[in-house]
Amino acid sequence: MSTTFRTGTLALAVGLALGTAPSFAAGFAEEAAKKESVERIAVIGSRSAPRSVAESPVPIDIIGGDELGKNASSDMLDMLVGAIPSLNARAQPISDAASLIRPVNLRGLPSDSTLVLLNGKRRHRASVIAFQGGGINDGAQGPDISVIPSVAIKQVEVLRDGAAAQYGSDAIAGVMNFVLKDDADGGSISVKQGSYYEGDGDQTIVDGNVGLPFTKDGFVNLSFQLKNADATSRSVQRPDAQGIADAGNTSIQDPAQIWGNPEVKDDITLFGNVGLDLGDDKEFYMFGNYSERDVTGGFYYRNPHNRGNVYSVDGGETLLVGDIAQSQGAARTCAVVPANVPNVLDTTEYQAMVADPNCFSMNQIFPGGYTPQFGGNITDTSLTVGTKGDINSGMLEGWYFDVSGSVGRNESKFNLKNTLNPSLGLETPVDFQTGSYIQMEKTFNFDLVKGFEMGLEEPVNVATGLEWREESFEIVSGEEASWKAGAFSDQGFNIGSHGFKGFGPETQGRNDRRNIAAYVDVEAQLTEDFLLGAAVRYEDFTTFGNTTNYKLTAQYTLNDEFSFRASHSTGFRAPTVGQANVVNTQTSLVMGDLIQTFLAPPTNPLSAFYGGKELAPEESRSFAGGMVYQEGDFFFTLDYYNIEVTDRLAQSSQIDVEPADYAELEALGVVNPELISAVTYFANDFDTTTQGVDIVANYSMELLDGDTLLSLAYNWNETTVDKFNPDTTDEGKVHRLEEGMPDHRATFTISQTWDSVTSFVRVNYFGEYFATHADDTCAIGCWNEVADSAITLDAEVSYFVNDSITLSVGANNLFDQEAQKLPEESYGQLGAEYYESGPFDYNGGFYYVKATYNF
Repeated sequence: MSTTFRTGTLALAVGLALGTAPSFAAGFAEEAAKKESVERIAVIGSRSAPRSVAESPVPIDIIGGDELGKNASSDMLDMLVGAIPSLNARAQPISDAASLIRPVNLRGLPSDSTLVLLNGKRRHRASVIAFQGGGINDGAQGPDISVIPSVAIKQVEVLRDGAAAQYGSDAIAGVMNFVLKDDADGGSISVKQGSYYEGDGDQTIVDGNVGLPFTKDGFVNLSFQLKNADATSRSVQRPDAQGIADAGNTSIQDPAQIWGNPEVKDDITLFGNVGLDLGDDKEFYMFGNYSERDVTGGFYYRNPHNRGNVYSVDGGETLLVGDIAQSQGAARTCAVVPANVPNVLDTTEYQAMVADPNCFSMNQIFPGGYTPQFGGNITDTSLTVGTKGDINSGMLEGWYFDVSGSVGRNESKFNLKNTLNPSLGLETPVDFQTGSYIQMEKTFNFDLVKGFEMGLEEPVNVATGLEWREESFEIVSGEEASWKAGAFSDQGFNIGSHGFKGFGPETQGRNDRRNIAAYVDVEAQLTEDFLLGAAVRYEDFTTFGNTTNYKLTAQYTLNDEFSFRASHSTGFRAPTVGQANVVNTQTSLVMGDLIQTFLAPPTNPLSAFYGGKELAPEESRSFAGGMVYQEGDFFFTLDYYNIEVTDRLAQSSQIDVEPADYAELEALGVVNPELISAVTYFANDFDTTTQGVDIVANYSMELLDGDTLLSLAYNWNETTVDKFNPDTTDEGKVHRLEEGMPDHRATFTISQTWDSVTSFVRVNYFGEYFATHADDTCAIGCWNEVADSAITLDAEVSYFVNDSITLSVGANNLFDQEAQKLPEESYGQLGAEYYESGPFDYNGGFYYVKATYNF
């Protein structure tokens, strides 16, 4: 258990409020002790410690690296979801880039409302923006947590409280700090193999960690993970595709469209953590990572009779036929080919068209239609270098300092296979490199902390510091064929690689933003039983000006068992540079129709014509209060929170591009507006209030000749949309925001340890929620329903063969609890079995075996 200011200043709050790692806080405590002062801060948690720190004015979860590893998944997101009920992460098939990097939610807020730290330093964002983020995450751009392997982690600290006044942007919901291992000797290597009960999605994970001495006064701790995962499919054949196959078209795939997890290949991650004692009470540190993976997922099926601007322009009544002579300025000669038939390939009109060298259709390339495969190569790198320690002379003598610089880069190179650029005619490629997004962040921190004797129970802790940060977002254009308007674009054929148009030269470029911040954080033990803390932060951005935020925390210790805690804070979240400048073309499935939507910056002429405006920061106001009870081996916390967010930022709903506006749009410089079904952009669309309750309870005892730990964690979370703009946010999206995740979520875990065997059983409860499918934004009566509550069971047993070898077998969703099934009548449009928006894996049960060698 952590000790902090004896009755409990937030161990994470001081260490993290300073923008520093727990080792910084621990180092300060050590040096303070040397000066015969009371101990300030000890490193938080161990595996046997309570998951929520008792002596803290705000709630914290501590999850040890060993606990994270007890999960079928190798993805850090899934591991954390199993441990923290107020945290959610969903697999999102057919969701453009959100399929490549999954967004995460803490306390019902989007992924970019949770600040992510690595060893106490701000973690850079992913380059991927969740354009189709399942409602709550629409347009979110958070860090890629999945690149962090559990084998590299000493522990994860989750601060479930607003902390923007301490850190700046992104900490509205809370803070997640990943602490890297710092051992100077020993290590491990493990191999894990697993598969879904359905027989697909095979995973192989090899990971390892080694600690090495770095001279006699330091350490180098290195970790790696290599993962490959096959795709899954929870699909049924679409009746439209089956009907064409029954009519004699032998080119139809079965199933024509895949709903499932993407394929992950050559997922390699390397992490390093270095520390060195420099003498004179100072220390050097350095840590970073290199990660790369290839991901390939599915898209929507293109029907060879009626897909708009590829096979037809009149809803499938006639085939879209290209006329080569017309493209060269001559009169059109190609005849009409009926498409409203069982199999267009068998018609005499189609066969006559194929025989005419002047005429063509896309059926000649993909006679059975096609399903594009969307993929990407994701590369993530970071490096932080710094030094910390006592200042032993000069005007700052007696202060503890931490000075550091960080750089982080995330690049997503997109590709699209099994598709075409119809405007190029029969000369089109079928595979495309569509371009890249690059997110780059640079951060410099200078932090100071000192305890001042003021006649109180403890020295008053004062922390202050400066932060400079630069964030950039760059778009790199794709190959020419992926964006080019070919010779047949004026005949109604779609421009660019169909499904995900490549980034053209007009979209290429880099945008950046800089900001500087200053903060002061003060914590005082006013009496033996009463702790009070306050923080204020000023931050100035080059794009939209400055903001000042504050936070107040308090804890009152009633007796040795009971304490009460509370906090109040204001906060903000700055729109990301990517959200303000991103360009993308996406395909959405809305009530059975595939809609080509153009995502443009809010100040782009097309967006501005339909209401787009310059983005402003979100602002938040948070209130929280709770209690802690601890007696012997029993530990219990209960916390209530209320988070009001105004001017909340999200991707707008699709706004139809009307034919009556084409001429005016062209005059504004919009190219081919007739080929754009709808436009969407980022906007400060709505205000919300999110409230909830977290309960954490642990009890340890001896049972069955072994050690037993019982753990309960429960979350009730409710979001209400207080105000929204009906021009940019429809009722369906509001309903998804309010009801798209279960209001109630709980886990109950029984862990048992004997001399040579350990085991655990975890029961997961998911309450009712509003289930939707595809890109449905209809509020009631469409492809949605109130889904039933569900219970899943996870289990693992490990056997210690000897001091070095451990064998484990386990399963997630042990009894193969099904996700909410779609009504059978909807299969005709979707080709899926389950709503993919559920709170647990719709792929079903997953089993695994694992062997670990420790040295």
